[in-house]
Amino acid sequence: MTKSTSFGASKSDDSTVSGYLHPAYASSLVQFGSPRQLPRCQGWILERRINGSDALDAMGCYPIFACQDWAQIHSDLEGLGRALVSLSLVADPFGEYDLAYLKDSFRDLVTPFKEHFVVDLGRPLDSFVHAHHRRNTRKALRDVQVEVCADPAASLDDWIGLYQVLIERHRISGIGAFSRESFARQLVVPGIVVLSAVHNGTTVGMLLWYVQNDIAYYHLGAYSEQGYDLRASYALFSYAIEYFAGRGLSWLDLGGGAGSRAGAASGLSRFKEGWSTGVRTAYFCGRIFDRERYKAITEANGIPVTKYFPAYRLGEFS
Repeated sequence: MTKSTSFGASKSDDSTVSGYLHPAYASSLVQFGSPRQLPRCQGWILERRINGSDALDAMGCYPIFACQDWAQIHSDLEGLGRALVSLSLVADPFGEYDLAYLKDSFRDLVTPFKEHFVVDLGRPLDSFVHAHHRRNTRKALRDVQVEVCADPAASLDDWIGLYQVLIERHRISGIGAFSRESFARQLVVPGIVVLSAVHNGTTVGMLLWYVQNDIAYYHLGAYSEQGYDLRASYALFSYAIEYFAGRGLSWLDLGGGAGSRAGAASGLSRFKEGWSTGVRTAYFCGRIFDRERYKAITEANGIPVTKYFPAYRLGEFS
């Protein structure tokens, strides 16, 4: 079991809930669906209208589904009946479950989605960080200073400017592009920690983290073109590891690499691997509650045979 740690903004009404567990995070994604709490496990999903139908399905909050009591998710799913056509989500790799339990709860699909790089904060930094990363960190710290934002909400304009560079560089669209309103809400979620890299008084890079229990989850990072040139990412990640270790946390979840396939190689994967002490698997899970409607909607939309789940939403985020 994990211990409870309070970070960032004030506690929620139900005490120590923060980060992806907090209802305010689900509310930040309201443009993609209506937040609905699963009452027993205390996790949040997003209900969505299915195009061309009066039916609803749901997805877990992006980028991962987290809940307070994994032992109760099976009961929650059983209790949904046929109110939803289907549910899909990416399970928190730090969730308290085993693979057999996931497969029993999500009977239609459980498959490795991404390997999340993780950091055991009980280990000294110099014992695991790659030598290449340490060299680049030293170079970066000649030009940038890393700061913890005392008021995350006040960093919205800087963050939007940096994130736009990321969107343009990688042609990000769909849920991963978020919106100004979504980010405004995310920056006040209890548990938010924002780190900034500053060069000559200008913010050239930022990282957003969510702390819940004794884990800090890397949420997003973005840099200006100058920030890329100055290797601001190295200064920020090195600082983050020392910062969270110094505040009694046990783990960092750095997330996976680019793309949506487990094992996919990328520069981002190699970057994160250089900071990590290991990996944990994030599983993509799916369950169909109304098979007749699922089949009918899929056929009505002319969807070919596909591994995409749910099949009738093939191509929705492309």
